[in-house]
Amino acid sequence: MDQLKPSCVNSSPLTPLTFLERAAVAYGESISIVYNSTSYTWSETFARCLRLASSISSLIGIKKGQVVSVLAPNIPATLELQFAIPMAGAVLNNINTRLDAKTISVLLQHSESKLLFVDCQLYSLVLQSISLFPSNMNPPVLVLIEDESSVSFSRNLDFDECTTYEAMLVKGDSNFHWIRPENDWDPMTLNYTSGTTSSPKGVVHSHRSLFIITVDSLIDWYVPSQPVYLWTLPMFHSNGWSYTWGMAVVGGTSVCLRKFDANVVFHAIAKYNVTHMCGAPVVLTMLANSPCAKSLKNPVHFRTGGAPPPAPVVLRVESLGFIVNHGYGMTEVAGVVVSCIWKPKWNKLTANVKAKLKSRQGIKSLGMTEVDVVDPESGVSVKRDGLTMGEIVLRGGCIMLGYLKNQEATSKCMKNDWLYTGDVAVIHPDGYLEIKDRSKDIIISGGENVSSVEVESVLYSNTFINEAAVVARPDEFWGETPCAFVSLKVELKQKPKEKEIIDFCRERLPHYMIPKTVIFMDELPKTATGKIQKFSLREIANGMGSLPASRIQYTKNQALVTLGAREHTWRNRFEHNIEQSRVWKVAWGLAFDAYLRIQVMKRDVLWSLKRRPWSVKTH
Repeated sequence: MDQLKPSCVNSSPLTPLTFLERAAVAYGESISIVYNSTSYTWSETFARCLRLASSISSLIGIKKGQVVSVLAPNIPATLELQFAIPMAGAVLNNINTRLDAKTISVLLQHSESKLLFVDCQLYSLVLQSISLFPSNMNPPVLVLIEDESSVSFSRNLDFDECTTYEAMLVKGDSNFHWIRPENDWDPMTLNYTSGTTSSPKGVVHSHRSLFIITVDSLIDWYVPSQPVYLWTLPMFHSNGWSYTWGMAVVGGTSVCLRKFDANVVFHAIAKYNVTHMCGAPVVLTMLANSPCAKSLKNPVHFRTGGAPPPAPVVLRVESLGFIVNHGYGMTEVAGVVVSCIWKPKWNKLTANVKAKLKSRQGIKSLGMTEVDVVDPESGVSVKRDGLTMGEIVLRGGCIMLGYLKNQEATSKCMKNDWLYTGDVAVIHPDGYLEIKDRSKDIIISGGENVSSVEVESVLYSNTFINEAAVVARPDEFWGETPCAFVSLKVELKQKPKEKEIIDFCRERLPHYMIPKTVIFMDELPKTATGKIQKFSLREIANGMGSLPASRIQYTKNQALVTLGAREHTWRNRFEHNIEQSRVWKVAWGLAFDAYLRIQVMKRDVLWSLKRRPWSVKTH
């Protein structure tokens, strides 16, 4: 046995690029891409990618590790470049199309991008970005992407001598021998996080990790042979959660959309017999609340991730005919690595209960070695009781190599043999994981932990509300209290007032979780990937100042109610004796006063230490 060793025969580097080569043979005559009046087969797509890879290689003489960027919406060129750029030996860098010129400039400089493929509608934005480059730094060579939707637009711009995408296709060699990775661990993609918590970081993934996540994502979602996939998820978002390469595995048809519009989505679903699509929870909300929403002729599988989708939204979209699959992932793992695998026995439950179960994240996918929820200080696994909160940690083959040029950030999140995610969750007795919040989004009110996700779920069940987000607002007495930001449905004739929203929550939540402030907005601010910008909302809440202590009439009875069920239970233990004995009255009063003082001291200590004690049970 000791003489049997790895060799080039049995240990060829894994890469998702081989999927396209196989698809050209297995599904050669099948449609690979559809976009307006344009369509290609898998054999045509393979040939086009080879020609592009050839031109990229000859244009800038790609060396190992050099970065080539893409700034374009969900159009055929963007999909082709997911293969063509790494086939040229370069590192693929998709840039978020919703970023501003300053941020794009920072990313291009940080990545030292050598070549930038840019959609013509974003050309002016790129010129602004390049104008911000320092004089001693060379900007990337620009390649202009035009299509049938943008030709008239591009005629109004001066492109100088900018190379075009189609010209590179014409010049390319369809017999080009694409450059295979020398090692599994060679970098293949660079994606910058759009996180709501900090400045962008460049996540580097290897060919190996992307091979694993691509196969894993297909198996975990039960994607069949030759599906019809509608691109409502931006390809720049973790390479479309790996389905850019995954569709080649199963010979699927990619239906491209330049821009998301609910009416266009429903039309495309009917026209192309769409079977699968992905998107953030905000997409589910837009589909559910769209005036053009209508029941589907055939079921459409919808995979969502990011923030937990509110159960009422899941219920509404499933009533239209969508089959929702909820998962958990992040840029650092290149896709969905935890998903809510459905159990047949749950089919007997009511629709509301099923919707709540589907809003859980679930269990680890096949590509992950381990997933756990741990106390962030001790590293010990939390109890599987659905109450004890901790931080999600991950370990497996699809985790990133690290952050580009940022060893400090890499070491901070990859430690003790785990990837620490910064997401707060519980594990239920059945082993299913449920996210409660980002660690910094937990609200501490009078020493109690308030999950903004739970409050948001209740707000979404209100028929008036279109979007909801909850953050902490400073409070002179409690330290923090929940502050709700909501947008209302456009068709409403009579809009609710703040008190009505608060009363709605009061009927459904413990008192300490009820928002003390409700702010109405036309639309909640979002990040470039569609996530609600909680950091912006926190700035607004902080700017309003602290709620004055005088707003709370501090009597024992009201304090008792506000502190929640734990204090109420304690009071009941004494209540039957209070009327019988003056001594008991005095004793109870002193004890309760002492308890309230302890609560206030606990709050003050926590805030002075700036600790977030979310690894304890919630009530």
